Amino acid sequence: MEEVKESSINLISELVDLTFNIVQGGASVGFMEDLTVEQAKKFWTDVLNKVKEQKIILIIARDAFTHRIAGTVQLQIDLPSNQTHRADVAKMLVHTDFRRMGIAQNLLQHIENIAIDLNKTLLVLDTVTDSPAYIMYQKCGWTIVGDIPNYALFPNGTWCSTTYFYKSLSIKA
Repeated sequence: MEEVKESSINLISELVDLTFNIVQGGASVGFMEDLTVEQAKKFWTDVLNKVKEQKIILIIARDAFTHRIAGTVQLQIDLPSNQTHRADVAKMLVHTDFRRMGIAQNLLQHIENIAIDLNKTLLVLDTVTDSPAYIMYQKCGWTIVGDIPNYALFPNGTWCSTTYFYKSLSIKA
Protein backbone atom coordinates (compact mmCIF):
# COMPACT_ATOMS: atom_id res chain seq x y z
CA MET A 1 0.00 0.00 0.00
CA GLU A 2 1.24 3.42 -0.90
CA GLU A 3 -0.14 6.82 0.06
CA VAL A 4 0.10 9.16 -2.91
CA LYS A 5 1.71 12.47 -1.99
CA GLU A 6 2.34 14.03 -5.38
CA SER A 7 1.24 13.82 -8.97
CA SER A 8 3.15 12.68 -12.03
CA ILE A 9 2.26 12.18 -15.67
CA ASN A 10 2.95 8.46 -15.29
CA LEU A 11 0.70 8.17 -12.21
CA ILE A 12 -2.18 9.96 -13.94
CA SER A 13 -1.78 7.69 -16.96
CA GLU A 14 -1.92 4.58 -14.75
CA LEU A 15 -5.01 5.87 -12.92
CA VAL A 16 -6.71 6.66 -16.24
CA ASP A 17 -5.98 3.09 -17.43
CA LEU A 18 -7.45 1.70 -14.19
CA THR A 19 -10.55 3.85 -14.61
CA PHE A 20 -11.13 2.65 -18.16
CA ASN A 21 -10.76 -0.96 -17.02
CA ILE A 22 -13.37 -0.43 -14.31
CA VAL A 23 -15.83 1.42 -16.56
CA GLN A 24 -15.43 -1.10 -19.40
CA GLY A 25 -16.13 -3.81 -16.83
CA GLY A 26 -19.53 -2.22 -16.22
CA ALA A 27 -19.02 -0.80 -12.72
CA SER A 28 -21.02 2.23 -11.63
CA VAL A 29 -18.26 4.57 -10.45
CA GLY A 30 -19.48 7.90 -11.78
CA PHE A 31 -18.58 7.50 -15.45
CA MET A 32 -20.48 6.42 -18.55
CA GLU A 33 -19.36 4.21 -21.48
CA ASP A 34 -18.50 7.30 -23.51
CA LEU A 35 -15.79 8.30 -21.02
CA THR A 36 -12.91 10.04 -22.78
CA VAL A 37 -9.24 10.07 -21.84
CA GLU A 38 -9.54 13.82 -21.28
CA GLN A 39 -12.44 13.36 -18.83
CA ALA A 40 -10.56 10.68 -16.91
CA LYS A 41 -7.37 12.79 -16.82
CA LYS A 42 -9.33 15.77 -15.52
CA PHE A 43 -10.95 13.63 -12.82
CA TRP A 44 -7.60 12.31 -11.58
CA THR A 45 -5.88 15.69 -11.89
CA ASP A 46 -8.64 17.16 -9.70
CA VAL A 47 -8.24 14.32 -7.17
CA LEU A 48 -4.47 14.78 -7.06
CA ASN A 49 -4.89 18.52 -6.57
CA LYS A 50 -7.13 17.74 -3.58
CA VAL A 51 -4.44 15.36 -2.31
CA LYS A 52 -1.95 18.22 -2.49
CA GLU A 53 -4.45 20.46 -0.63
CA GLN A 54 -4.85 17.70 2.02
CA LYS A 55 -8.56 17.33 1.29
CA ILE A 56 -8.28 13.72 0.07
CA ILE A 57 -6.01 10.84 1.01
CA LEU A 58 -5.34 8.56 -1.96
CA ILE A 59 -4.03 5.04 -1.42
CA ILE A 60 -2.88 2.77 -4.22
CA ALA A 61 -1.98 -0.90 -4.22
CA ARG A 62 0.56 -2.12 -6.75
CA ASP A 63 1.17 -5.60 -8.06
CA ALA A 64 4.40 -6.87 -6.50
CA PHE A 65 5.72 -8.25 -9.80
CA THR A 66 4.61 -5.82 -12.50
CA HIS A 67 4.28 -2.71 -10.28
CA ARG A 68 1.00 -1.92 -12.08
CA ILE A 69 -1.69 -0.23 -10.04
CA ALA A 70 -3.95 -3.05 -8.88
CA GLY A 71 -6.35 -0.87 -6.93
CA THR A 72 -7.03 2.44 -5.27
CA VAL A 73 -9.26 4.04 -2.65
CA GLN A 74 -9.82 7.57 -1.41
CA LEU A 75 -10.54 9.00 2.02
CA GLN A 76 -12.33 12.32 1.64
CA ILE A 77 -11.52 14.35 4.74
CA ASP A 78 -12.54 17.88 3.66
CA LEU A 79 -15.98 17.97 5.26
CA PRO A 80 -18.00 20.76 6.92
CA SER A 81 -16.88 21.97 10.35
CA ASN A 82 -19.69 20.09 12.10
CA GLN A 83 -18.47 16.79 10.59
CA THR A 84 -14.74 16.79 11.32
CA HIS A 85 -15.14 13.52 13.25
CA ARG A 86 -15.94 11.58 10.08
CA ALA A 87 -14.73 10.93 6.54
CA ASP A 88 -16.10 9.48 3.32
CA VAL A 89 -14.57 6.45 1.62
CA ALA A 90 -14.77 6.80 -2.16
CA LYS A 91 -13.64 5.31 -5.47
CA MET A 92 -12.66 1.84 -4.30
CA LEU A 93 -11.38 0.61 -7.66
CA VAL A 94 -9.70 -2.76 -8.22
CA HIS A 95 -8.48 -3.69 -11.70
CA THR A 96 -10.26 -6.74 -13.12
CA ASP A 97 -6.90 -8.57 -13.40
CA PHE A 98 -6.46 -8.34 -9.62
CA ARG A 99 -9.90 -9.12 -8.23
CA ARG A 100 -10.56 -11.82 -5.64
CA MET A 101 -7.02 -11.46 -4.25
CA GLY A 102 -7.91 -9.50 -1.10
CA ILE A 103 -6.76 -6.16 -2.52
CA ALA A 104 -10.03 -4.35 -1.78
CA GLN A 105 -10.06 -5.65 1.80
CA ASN A 106 -6.44 -4.57 2.27
CA LEU A 107 -7.13 -1.12 0.83
CA LEU A 108 -10.17 -0.79 3.09
CA GLN A 109 -8.24 -1.84 6.21
CA HIS A 110 -5.43 0.55 5.33
CA ILE A 111 -7.79 3.50 4.85
CA GLU A 112 -9.61 2.64 8.10
CA ASN A 113 -6.27 2.70 9.95
CA ILE A 114 -5.43 6.08 8.45
CA ALA A 115 -8.84 7.38 9.52
CA ILE A 116 -8.19 6.18 13.07
CA ASP A 117 -4.80 7.92 13.05
CA LEU A 118 -6.65 11.11 12.00
CA ASN A 119 -9.07 10.69 14.95
CA LYS A 120 -12.02 9.96 12.69
CA THR A 121 -14.72 8.01 14.52
CA LEU A 122 -17.12 7.44 11.63
CA LEU A 123 -16.70 6.43 8.00
CA VAL A 124 -19.42 6.49 5.34
CA LEU A 125 -19.52 5.02 1.83
CA ASP A 126 -21.93 3.95 -0.85
CA THR A 127 -21.86 1.14 -3.39
CA VAL A 128 -24.10 -0.63 -5.88
CA THR A 129 -26.67 -2.75 -4.05
CA ASP A 130 -25.92 -6.50 -4.11
CA SER A 131 -22.58 -6.01 -5.90
CA PRO A 132 -19.41 -7.89 -4.93
CA ALA A 133 -18.31 -4.71 -3.11
CA TYR A 134 -21.60 -4.69 -1.18
CA ILE A 135 -20.86 -8.20 0.08
CA MET A 136 -17.24 -7.34 0.87
CA TYR A 137 -18.21 -4.29 2.95
CA GLN A 138 -20.59 -6.42 5.01
CA LYS A 139 -17.86 -9.02 5.60
CA CYS A 140 -15.52 -6.22 6.72
CA GLY A 141 -17.92 -5.11 9.44
CA TRP A 142 -19.68 -2.20 7.76
CA THR A 143 -23.32 -1.52 8.69
CA ILE A 144 -26.02 -0.98 6.08
CA VAL A 145 -27.93 2.29 6.43
CA GLY A 146 -30.31 1.62 3.55
CA ASP A 147 -30.86 1.30 -0.17
CA ILE A 148 -31.86 4.00 -2.62
CA PRO A 149 -33.49 2.59 -5.77
CA ASN A 150 -32.48 4.01 -9.15
CA TYR A 151 -29.81 6.19 -7.52
CA ALA A 152 -27.26 6.04 -10.32
CA LEU A 153 -26.56 4.57 -13.72
CA PHE A 154 -24.29 1.79 -14.84
CA PRO A 155 -21.94 2.87 -17.67
CA ASN A 156 -24.37 1.41 -20.22
CA GLY A 157 -27.18 3.69 -18.99
CA THR A 158 -29.27 1.19 -17.01
CA TRP A 159 -30.37 2.12 -13.50
CA CYS A 160 -28.77 0.74 -10.37
CA SER A 161 -29.67 0.98 -6.72
CA THR A 162 -27.15 2.22 -4.20
CA THR A 163 -26.63 1.12 -0.61
CA TYR A 164 -25.15 3.43 2.01
CA PHE A 165 -22.90 1.96 4.69
CA TYR A 166 -21.18 3.30 7.79
CA LYS A 167 -18.53 2.05 10.16
CA SER A 168 -17.83 3.34 13.65
CA LEU A 169 -14.14 3.40 14.50
CA SER A 170 -12.42 3.10 17.85
CA ILE A 171 -9.76 5.72 18.40
CA LYS A 172 -6.44 4.45 19.75
CA ALA A 173 -5.66 5.61 23.29
